[in-house]
Amino acid sequence: MFHTQILTLFPEFFDSPLSCSIPKRAIEAGLVSAEMIQIRDFATDKHHKVDDSPYGGGPGMLMKPGPVVGAIRAAREKQPDTHVVMLTPSGTRFTQVKALEYTRKPGITLLCGRYEGFDERICDYVDEEVSLGDYVLSGGEPAALSVLDAVIRLLPGVLGSPESALLDSFTEDGILDWPHYTRPVEFEGRSVPKVLLSGDHKKIDQWRKEQAQTRSKKR
Repeated sequence: MFHTQILTLFPEFFDSPLSCSIPKRAIEAGLVSAEMIQIRDFATDKHHKVDDSPYGGGPGMLMKPGPVVGAIRAAREKQPDTHVVMLTPSGTRFTQVKALEYTRKPGITLLCGRYEGFDERICDYVDEEVSLGDYVLSGGEPAALSVLDAVIRLLPGVLGSPESALLDSFTEDGILDWPHYTRPVEFEGRSVPKVLLSGDHKKIDQWRKEQAQTRSKKR
């Protein structure tokens, strides 16, 4: 079983996404486990405070190292072989190749930030810093959900057709997927390319490869 742990201030964020579609089926089939760890539980003061103002001044608040590191240690105690990933705009870009890499590990722990970010010293306790892209979210939870979904669907036995994952965009040399069509043949003036109706699989494969390369160069 591939284990996942999410360190967050908002565990409820994941209730609905993990209870439907592919993640739900993977969890129910025993292929994946998903555990939420509330960072606030590791705050030591009576108000369970997890943030404080930054030294040197500036707007916003930062997540304190104490509660976050406590949550990381608890995650490693539960799953000693876990790979801890901090989700932050300053991390390396998350890619399809990275998602595949994660599937080869026993499991991952995703650390979700809030406020203006993390105290820098927290970085010493994670294995990797990852970003979805060059933009800022209100917290790490949407990013964690994206990573979870990308990884779970690649795990053996999760998808009904394993080829679906193998043919995804970015899986091979960073190339985008080719255009897809289904019924009807005609829709509001646009037709399905004739080659796809030909039954000639060699020509279809060639067309798909050319379309994927053209789309990748354009976009």
